[in-house]
Amino acid sequence: MQVTETLNEGLKREIKVVVPAADMESRLMERINDSKDKVRLKGFRPGKVPTAHLKRMYGKSFMAEIVNEIVTHSTRNVIAERDEKAAMQPEVVMTEDQDEAEKILAGEQDFAFELKYEIVPQFELQDVSDITIERPVVEVADEEIEDQVKQIAQSARSYETRDGAAEDGDRVTLDYLGKVDGEPFDGGKAEGANLVLGSGNFIPGFEEQLIGLKKDDEKTITVTFPEEYGAEHLAGKEATFDVTIHEVAAPQDQELDDELAKKLGLESMDKLREIVRDQVQGQYGQMTRQKVKRSLLDALDERYQFETPEKLTEAEFNNIWNQVTADLERNGKSFEDEETTEEEARADYQKLAARRVRLGLVLSAVGEKAGITVTDEELQKALGEQLRRYPGQEQQVMEFYRNTPDAVNALRAPIFEEKVIDHLMEEVSVNDKTVSKDELMADDEEEFGSSTATGGDDA
Repeated sequence: MQVTETLNEGLKREIKVVVPAADMESRLMERINDSKDKVRLKGFRPGKVPTAHLKRMYGKSFMAEIVNEIVTHSTRNVIAERDEKAAMQPEVVMTEDQDEAEKILAGEQDFAFELKYEIVPQFELQDVSDITIERPVVEVADEEIEDQVKQIAQSARSYETRDGAAEDGDRVTLDYLGKVDGEPFDGGKAEGANLVLGSGNFIPGFEEQLIGLKKDDEKTITVTFPEEYGAEHLAGKEATFDVTIHEVAAPQDQELDDELAKKLGLESMDKLREIVRDQVQGQYGQMTRQKVKRSLLDALDERYQFETPEKLTEAEFNNIWNQVTADLERNGKSFEDEETTEEEARADYQKLAARRVRLGLVLSAVGEKAGITVTDEELQKALGEQLRRYPGQEQQVMEFYRNTPDAVNALRAPIFEEKVIDHLMEEVSVNDKTVSKDELMADDEEEFGSSTATGGDDA
C-alpha cells in the first residue's frame, strides 16, 4: 500500500492511498480459499468447488468487502501512523467512473482513494493556578422560605361551595368551548374544569371575564391568544369561548401548621421548611454554578487562541444558527427586532461557534491529561433521565440509543465536560461574594458555553 500526502495546509490534510492490483488480487484469492469449505453449491461436493468458479460467482462481492475493509482500516491506521488526530470523520473520495470501479472489483486495476480531513490543532496546556474566579453566593433569608411555604399552603387549601357571584381568588367549575372564526379548535374544549380566578393559568383576559358570574350562568367571552403562544395556529388570533358555570367555591384559610405538612405527606412543618430551603438553595446553587462556569470559560478563552478545524466549527455554527432562526420564527420576530442584521448576527455566531469549539478542545485535552472518564453508571443515569422524558416509549428510546452511537456520545459529552470543570475548579482560586437574588438571577448577555466537542475520548 502506497501512502502519499497531497495536501498539508494549516489543519487540512489530504492523503492518497494506492493498493496495487496484485495486492487486491492476493487478498481476493485468500478470501476465496477461506470460503471453499464454507460454500455449498449444487452439483459440487463440500470443499470441491473450483477456485475459478468461486471467483466468477463471488469475486465482485468479495472484492467489495475487501474495499470496505481497506478503507476502514487504512483510514484509522494512516492517521495513527502520522501521529495525528482527526477533528471529524475523514472524507473518503473514490472514483465515480463506473468502468474504473468495475476494473477494481475485477482485480484488474489498482485501488486508489483519497482521505480528506482536518486535524485537531496541537496546543500546550497551561497552568491555571493563577486564575481567580469570583463565586456569587446568595444567603437564603427566612422570609423567602416563609413566602414559599405560604404559596404551598395556598395551593393546598380547600374550597367550599358558596352562593353568589364569583370573586377574584374563588374557584369556579365550568364547561367551555373555544372557537376561532366560529369553528371549534383542538384543545379548546373542557367539561367540569376547575379554575382559580386570578391564578393566571388561562389566556390573558379569560379569568377576569368570569368575575361576577354565578352558578348556572352562561356567557360568551372574547380573548386574543398571545403572539408567542405555543400553538402556532392560534398565536395572535382572536377567539371566543362559550362558558357555563357549574359551581363557585370560596378558598378556606390554611394554617401553617403540622396539619398542612401531613396533608402534603410530611411529618411536620419543620420538615416542610427544610425541604423548601433545600430546593431554594439548590436553585441558587445551579445559577451560581452557571456563573462560575462562565467565568472559568472566559478565563480559558483569554489564554487559548488557536485555529479551529473549519468543518467542526461549521457544524457548531449550523447548530447554533438553526436554533436562533427557529426561535425567531417561533416568536414571530426578525433580526431587525433584535436590533441587528442577519449578516451581523452570522458574524457574531460564527465567533461564538469558534469559541465553543476551541474551549471544547481545551476541556477535552484537560480531561484526557487528568484521566477523566464517564463511567457506565453515569451514562446509565443520563439514559434513565431520557427514558423518563418519554413515558410509554422506553423501548423505542432504548433502541434509538443502542443503534445511534452519536446519540450516546451526546449523552456522554456534558457529563464529561462537567467533570472537567470540577477538576479545573480545584486548581483555580475561588473567592465567594455575597450577592442579592436579583444579581444572581440576572441573565448574561450571551451564552458563551463550550461545545459538545468535549466528549472525552470521542472528541
